[in-house]
Amino acid sequence: MKSDLLKQRIAEGRYDDILIDLYNDEKHLSYQKQRYIRAIEKYEATFAVDNISIFSVSGRTEISGNHSDHQAGKGLASAINLDVIAVCAPTRNGLIKINSNDRKMPLININQLDYDQRDYHNSKGLVKGVLKAMSNDFYRLGGFNGYLTSDIIIGSGLSSSAAFEVMIATIVNGLYNRMEISAVDVAKYCRYAENVYFGKASGLMDQLSCSIGNLVSFDFSNEKNPKVERIDYDFDSSGYSLCIVDCKGSHSKLMDEFNGIIDDLKDVSSYFDKQYISEITKKDVLDNIPKLREHISDRAIIRSLHILNENERAEIEANALKNNDIELFIKTVKESGDSSFKYLQNIYSENDITNQSLSIALMVSEMILKDNGVCKVHGGGFGGTIQAFVKNEFVGHYKQEIEKVFGKNSCHILKIRKYGARQVF
Repeated sequence: MKSDLLKQRIAEGRYDDILIDLYNDEKHLSYQKQRYIRAIEKYEATFAVDNISIFSVSGRTEISGNHSDHQAGKGLASAINLDVIAVCAPTRNGLIKINSNDRKMPLININQLDYDQRDYHNSKGLVKGVLKAMSNDFYRLGGFNGYLTSDIIIGSGLSSSAAFEVMIATIVNGLYNRMEISAVDVAKYCRYAENVYFGKASGLMDQLSCSIGNLVSFDFSNEKNPKVERIDYDFDSSGYSLCIVDCKGSHSKLMDEFNGIIDDLKDVSSYFDKQYISEITKKDVLDNIPKLREHISDRAIIRSLHILNENERAEIEANALKNNDIELFIKTVKESGDSSFKYLQNIYSENDITNQSLSIALMVSEMILKDNGVCKVHGGGFGGTIQAFVKNEFVGHYKQEIEKVFGKNSCHILKIRKYGARQVF
């Protein structure tokens, strides 16, 4: 559709139902309409009035499975109603031009996708990696002009990078492959980009959550074909609200800390001649602690036991939601958070122990909430955000009190979104 005509129709309210359905929040309809119109205007100012498509990819919140996905483990996550949107149009020259939040990315040629060390740890590398993985499976590639804008908090553990990767794959899927590439395959291509072209040893949970949408439980024991189950649970009627608190400490520059977890877990799994922690049992570890301590750090041992217990918790939480047992779910979320703090130890950087914004957020939250909710580290940890499930009647008070610490609008009350990657218009 022509960009100027689409702007007009959005303003007239012709697509209100689509936007309410997508974001699951009628209160923010006006904001989303203005946001989409601004994005189209930015596209037109950067490129031209054009026949455009608009895509949306959700952020995600990890609920359980803290660092278990890269260990062939289990997890539970959900799409949220914060997203990245892209206004784009295909081109015939094989070039990809992206303006992301008014920053122009380097030009990318779809015929020059080989790995280049100069693209390591940057967005150009991510785009090239995604496209390379798609071309390896013989999907069609093509150039496009795109304006991207996101309201996902960067560096917050809400998977802004995974949403960006999934967006690139989704644009190419929509413009050149009729949206026929599965959500799971899209996620695999994005993980390849992050692991190989970007240099981050991530698992698959973030990309899958952004791509699939809704509440989703995962089992990564078969890495090539993970078990993925959408869980239809109405959180709006659960009595609890999902809150994410921005603690003003980004985790985007903490790759060494994340990789340190991988290294510790590899030490333990290698002792048992296995690739991943999830291939051994708690009994294996417990029965061999004296011998393990002769060769491996104590931290590595307790981190491995966290992963093995976290696999069990992810399954308990998924079943609790399927059985409509919200109290068991809440209890297990708290156990997961306690384990991450005490055993996985991903709450603050060991290289900067004087700055502990997550520790403050968790401690103050527990003092505020008491029996009115639970809180835990969110995502990879070491900085960024915490997650809280708060009783509906207490949400206003919690938001007011925690924002006294981290500032106005630091507490985001989110809704679970049923769509992941989607072509909107």
